[in-house]
Amino acid sequence: MLSKIEKFLGKDKDLLTYKCKGIPKKSLNAPGPDFIDNVFSMSDRPVPVLRNLSCLRNHGRLGGTGYVSILPVDQGIEHSGGASFAPNPGLFDPEKIIELAMEGGCNGVVSTFGTLGSVARKYAHKIPFIVKINHNEMLTYPNRYDQIMFANVENAFNLGAVGVGATIYFGAENGMRQLQEVTDAFSAAHELGMFTVLWCYLRNSAFKKGGVDYHSAADLTGQANHLGVTIEADIIKQKLPETNNGYTEIEFGKTHDKVYSKLTSKNPIDLCRYQVANCYMGRIGLINSGGASKGSGDLEAAVRTAVVNKRAGGMGLISGRKAFQRPMKDGVKLLNAIQDVYLCKEITIA
Repeated sequence: MLSKIEKFLGKDKDLLTYKCKGIPKKSLNAPGPDFIDNVFSMSDRPVPVLRNLSCLRNHGRLGGTGYVSILPVDQGIEHSGGASFAPNPGLFDPEKIIELAMEGGCNGVVSTFGTLGSVARKYAHKIPFIVKINHNEMLTYPNRYDQIMFANVENAFNLGAVGVGATIYFGAENGMRQLQEVTDAFSAAHELGMFTVLWCYLRNSAFKKGGVDYHSAADLTGQANHLGVTIEADIIKQKLPETNNGYTEIEFGKTHDKVYSKLTSKNPIDLCRYQVANCYMGRIGLINSGGASKGSGDLEAAVRTAVVNKRAGGMGLISGRKAFQRPMKDGVKLLNAIQDVYLCKEITIA
C-alpha cells in the first residue's frame, strides 16, 4: 500500500518522511480508535451526540480507526445542478449519491435536506446521514455570497440524520448573522443528539492582495477554525492551506511573530498542523476538503491532501467533486485511494 501511495505522490513523496518543525505531535490529541473515550467523553456533549459520533467513526472502510472519509454532495445548490452533475448526469438522482458513498466505503454522506429526505427510509439506517442546513444559492443575479438556511435541525432529526452541517463565511458582510444562526442551530442539534460539522470558510474580496489569494492562508483559516470550535462544532471542515501570512500581508487583525517564525513553515504539513492546533490541539477533528475536480491528476491530488491531513494530525478528508464527477467505478477508486492513506500504518503523524 505504501509503495502505491508513494507512486501517487511522485515528487512530493518527501511528505511521507517530513518531521514537523513547529508544533510537536506530542501536543496533539491524535485521532485513534479510542478518541471519543479519551477526548470527547470529558466534554459537555450529550450522550446521544457521543453515540452518533461513534456511529460515524465506526462505519465504512475506516470504521474503528478514528479517521473518516465523507462524501459531500451539496454543490447542486452551491454552484448549480448543471455545473455539478453534467459530467455525471446520474447524480441528479439522490439514490446514486448514496450508492457512491456506500460503494466507496465512506463513513458517511453529506447532502441537502431534499436529497437525503428523498431516500431516507431506504438508506438512513444503512449509512450515516449528515444534513447540510444552509447554503449559498447562486441563481440570484447578480450573485451574492451569503449562507442562508434551507432546513432546520428538526428536519434533519426527523429524517434520521446523525449530524448536521453548516457553513459560515468568516470575514463576509453577513458573516456575523450566519455565526448567530449557526450557533443557535448547533445548540438545537446537540439537544436532539446530533453532532455538528462546520465549514469554516473565508469570504472577502480584500483577502486577495498582490496576486495572492489569502482565503487559504494558514493563519486566517486557522483563526476561522478557532471560531468554529468556540461555538462547539464537533468536526471542522477546512480547505487545505496553500499559503500563510494573511494577517501581515492584508494588514488587519492581530497575530504574533512566532506564528510565522516558530509555529509554521512553508511546508504544507506545518501549515495544516497550525489548522489542527486551532481546533483545540485536535480535540475537535479537522477534515480537509478535496477541492474542485480538474480531471486528470485528481486522484494524485486527493492522495496528497490525505497525506498532508493525516501527517498534520487531522481526522480525515471530505471529498466530493473529485469523486462524483466521474463514473461510479472511478469515483469509488478515488475514495478508496484516499482511505488507503488512513489505513496505511506506515504513514504516521509528523
